[in-house]
Amino acid sequence: MRDLIPADVRARLRSLSLVSRRAVGAHGIGAHRSRSRGAGLEFAQYRAYEPGDELRQVDWKLYARSDRFFVREAERESPLAVWLLLDASASMDQRDGARPDYPRLDAAKAIAACVAELALRQNDRFGLMVLREDGLRMLPPATGARQRDRLLLELHGLRAHGAWPAPASLRPLWERIGAGDLVLMLGDGLDEAALAVAERLAAARREVLSVRILTVEERDFPFRGGHRFRDPETGEELLGDGAALRREFIERFGAARRAVDARLDAAGVRHAEHTLDEPVDLPLRRLFGARDAAAGA
Repeated sequence: MRDLIPADVRARLRSLSLVSRRAVGAHGIGAHRSRSRGAGLEFAQYRAYEPGDELRQVDWKLYARSDRFFVREAERESPLAVWLLLDASASMDQRDGARPDYPRLDAAKAIAACVAELALRQNDRFGLMVLREDGLRMLPPATGARQRDRLLLELHGLRAHGAWPAPASLRPLWERIGAGDLVLMLGDGLDEAALAVAERLAAARREVLSVRILTVEERDFPFRGGHRFRDPETGEELLGDGAALRREFIERFGAARRAVDARLDAAGVRHAEHTLDEPVDLPLRRLFGARDAAAGA
């Protein structure tokens, strides 16, 4: 099975760590200092019960007095639960003419594999959700090398097709991603439905990060002469002269990305952009290691 992580990238991963703003866990000792639900260490505070919290963490005496559910939070070392939400719709099959064997889905797979390696090293749990219109495929979070191998097997067999899943099929997403979990969304980053998912998860106190994956042609628009542009999901086509369209496309595409970034910022979602001619670890360094990212940008 082909290694999804290039050798130079794998070497650089040794200096990178996954960092959560609000890691929450109750499954052992990990690399994160966090406010964690559960018994044991110094009491920190009460907060209202949320879907995804474990019932054993409910303070039942307080419930008897107030008729409301509260959980206790305490400071402790806890592992992180990382969810990789991977867009596998048809737009992820887009690739550059100069590199037709490398669609943006392959970059997403490589980034996901990098995160799995980091989580494995930190004894964090990690899982996968694949999003496309034929349903939501899920690998629940777990730790260990066997979990890493299961995730890689899922990634290797994955192909991009179809559209974004219907809202009804996203129900497991809301049910399984717990409060305080870290969610990394990988996709083209411009789909309104995907943006709504990021906003909803962030509003529900899930820590959400987003990596927008672009082709080189989207960034540079190098087309010259007559060209047929086709939307991979809708099939809509536009005929035009590449040079004549370039300025307008770059301005409008840049404005669309800035508008999305503003919404992500407003929702508290950290985000990074990755283009297919860049190292696949660069967006992770931008998210988790600002000093390294500045050196590699």
